[in-house]
Amino acid sequence: MQQAFAYAWSVACAVEASTVLVPASNVFLVGPITFTGDSCEPNVVFQVDGTILANTGSTAWRSGYVTPWLEFKSVRGLTIQGCGAIDGQGSHWWSRTSVVDHDQSTELDPDRAGTSDRPTALRVYQGANVTVTGITIRNSPKFHLTFDTCRAVEVHDVTIASPGDSPNTDGIHLAGSVGVSIQHTTIGCGDDCVSIQDGCSDVVIREVHCGPGHGISIGGLGKGGAMAVVSDVTVQDVTLNQTMTGVRIKTWQGGSGSVKNVRFSNVRLSAVKTAIVIDQYYCDHTTCTNQTSAVVVAGVVYQGVAGTYTERPVYLACSDAAPCMGIHLADIQLAPVNDSGYHLQGPFCWKAHGDEVRPVEPPVDCLTAGAP
Repeated sequence: MQQAFAYAWSVACAVEASTVLVPASNVFLVGPITFTGDSCEPNVVFQVDGTILANTGSTAWRSGYVTPWLEFKSVRGLTIQGCGAIDGQGSHWWSRTSVVDHDQSTELDPDRAGTSDRPTALRVYQGANVTVTGITIRNSPKFHLTFDTCRAVEVHDVTIASPGDSPNTDGIHLAGSVGVSIQHTTIGCGDDCVSIQDGCSDVVIREVHCGPGHGISIGGLGKGGAMAVVSDVTVQDVTLNQTMTGVRIKTWQGGSGSVKNVRFSNVRLSAVKTAIVIDQYYCDHTTCTNQTSAVVVAGVVYQGVAGTYTERPVYLACSDAAPCMGIHLADIQLAPVNDSGYHLQGPFCWKAHGDEVRPVEPPVDCLTAGAP
């Protein structure tokens, strides 16, 4: 079937503002395919009204070859839209892939080894002026929707759905992308609802509902001593329900670079394990070697964060060598869930510098005033 899709794409993209239609009431079994835009006219519409189903047959995938399932590469003015669905049949990969190391935590994150042979459902690579709207993406083997090295991206009114125990199934994964807007979208998955990685800036996330999942995260950044830079991120008017974390920044020890000018505002939480997290000691093993260099975290605002938690309201674990600077807490109202079965802890800070504007409940007395 991918040959038919490839042919339809080649014909359509030779004409500016053309449309490839996946018709309603039809199911198409498709193996891995790349839609290349190098020789395309701009403003192609990929209209998904039916269902695209991942081919899980062994002959559809080259053994040991890591590839996205559906990839759009170097397309200008791409629109992916419709009322249909992209279904990755992820349980085929989840069940056959061993991702749990019994010496490690079972709370899996994208950095976890053992998942590299599972494909991303939908990847846009080196795209410009890209819009994704209306569609449902479900049961991805790994990440659901990835934007890699893109410029000017809009995602709105999209539904992403996978079970909360599906491993490493990030909802929307951003890497090296600038000018991204994600709005009016519902995400349930087994990892970060939105993951923001190195090279991203000018990112706006608004009116997104997350759960199940691991929250909305920047990072992990700086793995293996890498340099990483993320800046100008706004997360506003979002809700998180029964997620592992609420809003999180996570970096590896030994990295370099910076996370700057980040704002989380009007965040509503319900039974979230840890509401506010900065973790500069991120580690996907039981222990990791202490290192002195770090990705600098500075200028992070939390304004209007309210709801319930099941373990800890605030966790700010910053680097000895590069303490967090300019953390601003204002109008924070977090309360433990009304259930005695949880092991509750108070706010935690380490090398975290900033200020509070009341009300901040519970008070984060461990936050150090001023600059380090």
